[in-house]
Amino acid sequence: MNTEAYQQLLKACRQNNITLVAVSKTKPAEDILALYNTGQRDFGENYVQELIEKQQQLPKDIRWHFIGHLQTNKVKQVIGSVALIHGVDSFKLLKEINKQSAKINTITNCLLQMHIAQEETKFGLNEPEANMLIREFENLKMENVNIIGLMGMASFTNDENQIRKEFQYLKSLQAKLSTANCQLSTLSMGMTADYTIAMEEGSTMIRVGSLIFGSRS
Repeated sequence: MNTEAYQQLLKACRQNNITLVAVSKTKPAEDILALYNTGQRDFGENYVQELIEKQQQLPKDIRWHFIGHLQTNKVKQVIGSVALIHGVDSFKLLKEINKQSAKINTITNCLLQMHIAQEETKFGLNEPEANMLIREFENLKMENVNIIGLMGMASFTNDENQIRKEFQYLKSLQAKLSTANCQLSTLSMGMTADYTIAMEEGSTMIRVGSLIFGSRS
């Protein structure tokens, strides 16, 4: 674990009122516990089975973030045990999260994943799709799910101007898409390669893994 990099990152997050999610996917429980013992509580996982296994081994007050692509048939496995689902990219998925949350009488916080990058391989909603999803969410009065913000991943490029424009676009959507029932106060953007630009462009939550834990094998 890069303790010095983590402390510098944490200091910058606190100064800017940004939540730091330590991305712990593929990292062993002992690495997560070492970071937990420094005070970190928000951890991000991409895979349902890995998340479940780690939850059984680690302290119960960890706030788990599901940051991967969540399939509808896996939803019931994470409901009630995650603080936030970052990647809602369809109304079908949102409905399933609401349905499974109702079964155990809980409310699940979610972010809408927006497609802001140039790459077609990334998941996410475009602006009209997000607008329609929010309207349907309000019309159906889903009481067991909260849409609290937006998430987006910039293009994988060395062009900082392009990354900045993509983050600026996501920031603009925050105001455009917010409604009385959907106060999109959380803006999850920025990872190890581009978190400094994301911070400058208004991110309220960054997802950083390799800078803290070291590169993945």
